[in-house]
Amino acid sequence: MLTETTIRAAKPLEKPYKLFDDRGLFMLVNPDGSRWWRFKYRFEGREKLLSLGVYPDVPLKRAREKRDEARRLVADKVDPSARRKAEKAALADTFEAVAREYIEMKSKALAPTTADKRLNRFQTYLFPRLGKRPISTITAPEFLDALRRVERHGKNETAHRLRSESGQIFRYAIATGRTDRDITADLRDALTPVVVKNHAAITDPVAIGQLLRAIDAYEGQEATEAALKLAPLVFVRPGELRKAQWSEFNLDLAEWRIPAARMKMREAHIVPLSRQAVGILRDLSPVTGPNGYVFPGLRDANRPMSNNALTAALRRMGYTGDEMTWHGFRSLASTALNEQGFPPDVIELQLAHRERNDVRAAYNKALRLDERRKMMQSWADYLGQLKAATASV
Repeated sequence: MLTETTIRAAKPLEKPYKLFDDRGLFMLVNPDGSRWWRFKYRFEGREKLLSLGVYPDVPLKRAREKRDEARRLVADKVDPSARRKAEKAALADTFEAVAREYIEMKSKALAPTTADKRLNRFQTYLFPRLGKRPISTITAPEFLDALRRVERHGKNETAHRLRSESGQIFRYAIATGRTDRDITADLRDALTPVVVKNHAAITDPVAIGQLLRAIDAYEGQEATEAALKLAPLVFVRPGELRKAQWSEFNLDLAEWRIPAARMKMREAHIVPLSRQAVGILRDLSPVTGPNGYVFPGLRDANRPMSNNALTAALRRMGYTGDEMTWHGFRSLASTALNEQGFPPDVIELQLAHRERNDVRAAYNKALRLDERRKMMQSWADYLGQLKAATASV
């Protein structure tokens, strides 16, 4: 029989070799120095092997205990290997395992921050209560109880997001043979309705002109001033502007190509630049260019401008969160451009909203860039007119 001293003294050789203990237990010593416990047994006339772990994580005493547990299963006419496979399969069918598998698969088509937020919601609110349960055993009332606990923390919108995203996970589980139905469909009308609060945005033409004049008068870091002036002209998402890099711009072609990795929907996006936008960027280029971030952080040029920099600038200009937000430039542009009669498809393309109809999406990707160029220049000219009109207001 083996002893700890014998095991520690065993040296790796060119080929694997065995150190035998008792009643089917032995250690396999590999050329790389790893030492694996194995249990040899017979079941229904066939010789089989069961792995019992790696030494020293599993010491000799524990290896013998695991061997004895396996021998008791054999005596009860239960195959230890089959039992282990069944247990692993059960773990793969838990709500958490299926959810992680699905989120990992979908994360390839999402911005990293979006995928991280989705996983964090599940880790915070659902995995602790339902994660270890086989997904096929979870009932609608149990799931509703978990979501209502989220509501009781004042997170109504989060509860609705979790129900919707869990529906995708249940449907994936159906497709992969791990459950029979999507129980979240029964909860569609069971949650407290969400009161939608849009991003605050100024849409009155006179007020827009006043905002633009306030931006022109703002005095701060040059990159912040330029970002404020550029934001209404390009109306991209805040993170897309903050993290812009000079390598993405071709000022001679008046074009900004944002790579897919930085877009919410993980699809590359083209922003045609008006003459006014090009002028702002050319003035900024000697300050923060020609490489790196267009709008670097105040303390560290190797990092982008902070998420709160432009919001703070708006507050210093006297605009409250109920009047105007950084994200509100998109709402401002969308509202005004639709009122001016530009084709909704062109506006949606420029806002980088995903087209749900696959045929229209393919069409839109191939065409309409010229229309978008004209629209962006018209939009910049319109903003200039509003700013001039309010000079005497």
